[in-house]
Amino acid sequence: MRLINTKTLEFEEFVSPPPYAILSHTWGPEETSYQDFQHPETRTRQQGFQKILMTCKLAQADGLQLAWVDTCCIDKTSSAELSEAINSMFKWYQRAAICYAYLPGVQQKEDHLDRRSTFARSRWFTRGWTLQELIAPAKICFFGVGWARLGDKTELESAIHNITRIDKDVLRGGSLNDISVARRMSWASRRQTTREEDIAYCLMGIFDINMPMLYGEGKKAFIRLQEEIFKETGDESLFAWKASINSAPFRGIFADSPTEFGHSADIIPFRDL
Repeated sequence: MRLINTKTLEFEEFVSPPPYAILSHTWGPEETSYQDFQHPETRTRQQGFQKILMTCKLAQADGLQLAWVDTCCIDKTSSAELSEAINSMFKWYQRAAICYAYLPGVQQKEDHLDRRSTFARSRWFTRGWTLQELIAPAKICFFGVGWARLGDKTELESAIHNITRIDKDVLRGGSLNDISVARRMSWASRRQTTREEDIAYCLMGIFDINMPMLYGEGKKAFIRLQEEIFKETGDESLFAWKASINSAPFRGIFADSPTEFGHSADIIPFRDL
């Protein structure tokens, strides 16, 4: 695992990393890549580099010497490294000592329970990758405009539950295995990704699935994900999706996207008594 030394701002490699901080955010137009990060004279001019600096600053304040930021800690020119990172992402967030969630545009002094609040309307709650970044870490601290602290996951639990419909027990670290596949899929039903395949890849950790990345396969990625989920779980709630009105009249047994699970949030596992 490649981490940033929060003091020297240099990369360090680990097989079994010591405690580290991790950043959750939505990508902007000027992010600092792995290649950019290694050129100090140019990276400082990029907007995304400021997020890296703030992550390191917060980590140091929390007594952590290492941090991980997805934009620069993965060499995305290497397909092998990218595939390994995506398959490991959930565990990396899960094992982090703390996660800093940066929600630009969110005001500190507002009622976050209000559906009209900047917190409730944040883009962070609409993206595919941030779903696992919300669920996996044991400790998350949220930051808004000017990196003002908004609260941690416990303090904001009710607001987060209202926005995402994720079970409070899951937000507190409860087992995902106790939640039906259909219900977990429903959490992603209103989320989007830039690349079509990523709506499948970003959910692998939620279902504890590993599979190769095949960018270019389009919606087939989501079909592959469902095939793997059923092989692993046998959970028939996977078939409790509802096709859209404009859907093809004849289809297979799998959904086209998580959107088709939007009405499946109430499906719970049946346990033998």
